[in-house]
Amino acid sequence: MFEELKEEDFSLIQKAKDIIKANYDSQNYRHTVGCALRCADGEIYLGVNVYLAHGACAEMIAMGTAITAGKREFECIVAIGGNNSDIIYSPCGNCRQMLMDYCPECYVIINTHEGVKKTKAKNLIPFAYETPFN
Repeated sequence: MFEELKEEDFSLIQKAKDIIKANYDSQNYRHTVGCALRCADGEIYLGVNVYLAHGACAEMIAMGTAITAGKREFECIVAIGGNNSDIIYSPCGNCRQMLMDYCPECYVIINTHEGVKKTKAKNLIPFAYETPFN
């Protein structure tokens, strides 16, 4: 179920760290998570969360940006929390469902009891509600 990270995955983690470090909002806590999404063609799209009442997660912003650019095939995604942080966040329930709807075969980098690993998005939400898009 879990796979070891490759060099390109560590690079993706670094890009997520860089984007949140560049955009972290310590005064208003509006931008506290950064995300990097690698598409099947190797292009990387970035996002930060936008917090208002509930807001939009960094994963949603990154995927929306990629989709806006015409991308539809996604390979791997990771979210990093905080400024100067190495905390890898597991996707929230909404993001898990989004990943199931758009890219169940996409890898998601997460923390496990055995360290940082990656797994397919479909493994993060057992017995998932499946939309007609799947």
